[in-house]
Amino acid sequence: MTTAHNYGEGIDPEHALKYAIQHHSGDRTEIVEGVITNVTPNWAHERAAKRVRRQIEARVDELGCVEGSGNLDLPGSSNWYVPDIAVVPEELTYNDEALVPDQTLLIVEVTSKSNAETDRVVKRKRYAEYGAPLYLLVDRLEESVTVFAEPGRLGYTKVDGPHPFGTPVRLPEPFGIELDTSGL
Repeated sequence: MTTAHNYGEGIDPEHALKYAIQHHSGDRTEIVEGVITNVTPNWAHERAAKRVRRQIEARVDELGCVEGSGNLDLPGSSNWYVPDIAVVPEELTYNDEALVPDQTLLIVEVTSKSNAETDRVVKRKRYAEYGAPLYLLVDRLEESVTVFAEPGRLGYTKVDGPHPFGTPVRLPEPFGIELDTSGL
């Protein structure tokens, strides 16, 4: 017996789109401004993310958090992100629900040729709008690192950088650590 689905009026398009993306095969599928994107990082991209992850791991553990690349929903928009790294309190990680940016302590995006402008402009604006307290942009194309802090509706109000690769970059509290950006 076939079950009929009602695709008529009354269906919330945002909910339907985000439901579909969660059931799409593939680990890294995002919706950016309504466009479904399969993200397939190359090895240089993965190496840069790994170098950042290793440097923050001890502090993440001290804070009682988890770092990973889980789903972030931006309710009320046609956006569903899978950041390269997000740091979230461990108590929020015990179910399968997506989190929202204001539940993170830090979001890290590493640019690739295919998504550099998205990470530099669109995601930076959206992460600030949705209250992500810290956004670290590792721009492999420009070979720089920028820390964005103090989110507001119109963007981040505090910007530290861009700093060329090789320059030590301080992550503000609650991290309070210096990142070695050489080799990114």
